[in-house]
Formats: sequence, C-alpha cells, structure tokens
Amino acid sequence: QVQLVESGGGLVQFGGSLRLSCAASRSIFWFRAMGWYRQAAGKQRELVADITSGGSTHYQDSVKGRFTISRDDAKNTVYLQMNSLKPEDTAVYYCKGSTYEASEYWGQGIQVTVSS
Repeated sequence: QVQLVESGGGLVQFGGSLRLSCAASRSIFWFRAMGWYRQAAGKQRELVADITSGGSTHYQDSVKGRFTISRDDAKNTVYLQMNSLKPEDTAVYYCKGSTYEASEYWGQGIQVTVSS
C-alpha cells in the first residue's frame, strides 16, 4: 500500500509563506503525476498544481506566480512553496499521486490557515 504523508501546514499571516511537503512511501517515479489539491470549507476540492514525472508543471490561475510545485526524486518528496498567501488560500491541502494505470493515492490532508 502506497502512503503519501503531508507536512508543513499551519497558521500564517496574510502575505506570508509556507512550504508543504508530500513524502511518498515508494519512488515517485512510479507516479505519472503528483499534485496538490485543496478544499476550503463548504467548497469542492480543487487542483492547485501538479507536476509530471518528466517535470512539467501546471497551476491553477489563482496561484500562478505565487506557488511553486517541485519534486526531489532522491527523497521521494513533492513540495509546494506558497508565497504571498491570502486568506482565500485557507483550506485543507491534499497531496495526490496518479499512476500510469490510472490509480490514485491521496494523503490525509493538512490544514493551511491564512489570517488577515
């Protein structure tokens, strides 16, 4: 069973920064793509950013220029660097891995709260 474990969340002030980490229990080369999603209270879960095994990245428009997704293959970890945070970024953030066989694995989620 593959596990994805998020860390790095917490409370930050408007304009601050956080770096989320997603550590996989096996090589992330096994995944076709890995992504960060978020779900705010009362809203649907949405894609924030993702990165393919080849390193191609994609971002939601609202986070372009503020968030950066990256991967460290040696550490089996994917990161989400979040800068210039806004209250509307407050949500539970989830890591997801998608395999070449169309299976999906999710982390347990981690809270990010941005105070105004």
